[in-house]
Amino acid sequence: MIVTHNELVTAVYKAFLGLRRCCGEADVIANMVADLQMVGLNGVGHFNKALPYLAGEKDGPITLTKPTPDRIDVDMHGTSLVCHLPSIMDYAVEQLVHTKSLTIHVHHCHNRWLAYSELVKLAAKGLACKAQWSNGSDAKKTLYMLNKGCVFPELLQSEDVDTDKDSQHDMIIELSVSDFAVPSSGVTGFALLDSSSLRDTYLQAWQEGIEVDDAEWQQLKQAATVFLVENSETSAKGAGELVV
Repeated sequence: MIVTHNELVTAVYKAFLGLRRCCGEADVIANMVADLQMVGLNGVGHFNKALPYLAGEKDGPITLTKPTPDRIDVDMHGTSLVCHLPSIMDYAVEQLVHTKSLTIHVHHCHNRWLAYSELVKLAAKGLACKAQWSNGSDAKKTLYMLNKGCVFPELLQSEDVDTDKDSQHDMIIELSVSDFAVPSSGVTGFALLDSSSLRDTYLQAWQEGIEVDDAEWQQLKQAATVFLVENSETSAKGAGELVV
């Protein structure tokens, strides 16, 4: 089905607020989901998969260390990336004052596709970014690359399953003041989704509305209703729809 940007952002916002978490900003997360959906990378589906993790995981701080000037290690203790990545990236950008490149090793995390929105922002700050991870249950390696001044990244995904069990819940993000070499479309063992495809889907979403799978949209709307006030004498007098 087709939904508007506002409908999508509002639904995700309500669904996240309904979890009543301390960590994570609902408006930021809502836009992370919308940005991924608008380029055709199933932001709603990834957020729906994240909801059980968000509902049951530890709602508390992560562990961040900086063993060398050009490296940051983050242990997320099995939690979702969406609640903490914006703060991690803000800290990382500040550290680039002291070095021309920086590698962030994120360990024991989930929902890495939803990092898309935060990584895209880096190009506008004059930074190049490269990220890689093994994608969930199918454990296929994904490589994301966005150079300075670009709007849409190049995405490559391996055609074979990654058998390294130790890295299947990790993510490596590289930041640099210099551009990375962009892989060619003929990289052996990888399928390329180039930036032009993402751009075309994004423009179509703005012009014609955002396409969302019917079942996934209903799942998201159901999650959002948790936050609604049941009809009562108080609500009828104008108490509003949201509990804050």
